[in-house]
Amino acid sequence: MRALVECVPNFSEGRRPEVVEAIVGAVRSVPGITVLDYSLDADHNRSVLTFVGPPDAVEAAAFAAIKTAAELIDMTQHRGEHPRIGATDVVPFVPIRGVTMEDCVAMAQRLGKRVGEELGIPVYLYERAATRPDRENLANIRKGEYEGLREAIKSDPDRAPDFGPCELGRAGATVIGARAPLIAYNVYLNTSDVEIAHKIARAIRHSSGGLRYVKALGLLVEGRAQVSMNLTDYTHTPIHRVQEMIKAEAARYGCQIAFSELIGMIPEQALIDSARWYLQLDRFSEGQILERKIQQAEAEMLSPERFIEAVASDDPTVGGGTVAALAGALAAALAAMVARTTLGKKKYADVEPVMRSAIEQAETLRAELAQAISADSAAFRQVMEAYRLDKDDPARAQAIQSALKHAAEVPLQTARLAVQALEQLKVVATQGNINAVTDAASGAHMALAAIEAAALNVLVNVQGLEDRAAAQALREEVVALREQGRALSAEVLAAVAERSGLK
Repeated sequence: MRALVECVPNFSEGRRPEVVEAIVGAVRSVPGITVLDYSLDADHNRSVLTFVGPPDAVEAAAFAAIKTAAELIDMTQHRGEHPRIGATDVVPFVPIRGVTMEDCVAMAQRLGKRVGEELGIPVYLYERAATRPDRENLANIRKGEYEGLREAIKSDPDRAPDFGPCELGRAGATVIGARAPLIAYNVYLNTSDVEIAHKIARAIRHSSGGLRYVKALGLLVEGRAQVSMNLTDYTHTPIHRVQEMIKAEAARYGCQIAFSELIGMIPEQALIDSARWYLQLDRFSEGQILERKIQQAEAEMLSPERFIEAVASDDPTVGGGTVAALAGALAAALAAMVARTTLGKKKYADVEPVMRSAIEQAETLRAELAQAISADSAAFRQVMEAYRLDKDDPARAQAIQSALKHAAEVPLQTARLAVQALEQLKVVATQGNINAVTDAASGAHMALAAIEAAALNVLVNVQGLEDRAAAQALREEVVALREQGRALSAEVLAAVAERSGLK
């Protein structure tokens, strides 16, 4: 499974879409990166970008974003409601899958050093990457904002950056770190009295005695008082608890929550926890979520990447028979593809009924061979489970025999289906679109590989069968299928060579 890191950089630009698009474009230009979301806030004059990818790609994309922002954003001209010290204000790395927090800390350190040295931008490390306890909290680093830091960084040793010069340029300074997923979350009140938002923020934030894992500010945005928050650990301070406390505090001052908004992404579990609490679903199971069930079913079907990783692992469950079924499914898919490229072309109007039939049969074969992929793995597991039975168990011998017979029958069916795929490949190779006949040849190679590999699995499993008649019948059929497959494959390749001029 591919390692994934999330990066959620914040930029001091929310009023010029073309600038934000340029930053996003720089991130997208890095191979392996997926941009999940980005948003602009004109009042805060701030944008938030969320992207994911392998660690090396994410680190490279973050540098590209910082470099682009430094070229396009002038902090000497910047004004906005949100605290900030730089064009790229903050860059957090978040471990998602296959990486540790320590890996993200190392990424923050490498990126910070590179930004300081190559771009001449002061860099402060924060959260889990902080080099000092007082820099774990982002608010401490942002104290005085760009204007205050511009003077302090020159003379105050406590404000010296971790990397880069002790001087702010047009790009300001950048804060880089590693943290767990957080929720950026704003609540708007039905009042323009920003002092109420200040009081509520003070009541709920941890630094002034409020809820643990809550950072909050009171702001005036679009004529409404806003409580702007970061929830740094929703598993310990859930979003519904914050919402209810704000509601209670607002009532003290005779106002209510008008609406709330999310900035960027939110973990699915946070919404599930809130739904469970508000709807009082004490007996709720996450398995009841339709999309979760669908995802679970889809996960059971191996993606190409996961399939390859499974084959390469030390677990022999996904082995030669499974690969044979995949090769057969690909062969059938190629037959369908060549037939489809033939349809609708005047030159091949007379063979259109033949191509439609080939598509129908190839698609049926493709589906059956796809099912054989998991069936082969399941058959192998059955054999292993039978052999693991206690040797004193009277049912063990019969279980082994049944499992071995089934483990021979599954690849035998794969070989049968692959031969049928070759028959369809012969049809499209001899009558289909000449511009795609080499694809038919590729399909023939895949189909023959499926047959040869499946035959090996049949032959090795029948060796352990005590029912010699059954073993002989299985052996004879698969040998015949192998010979038939070899002959059909040769015919397809000869037809392709003839029609394509590749003799």
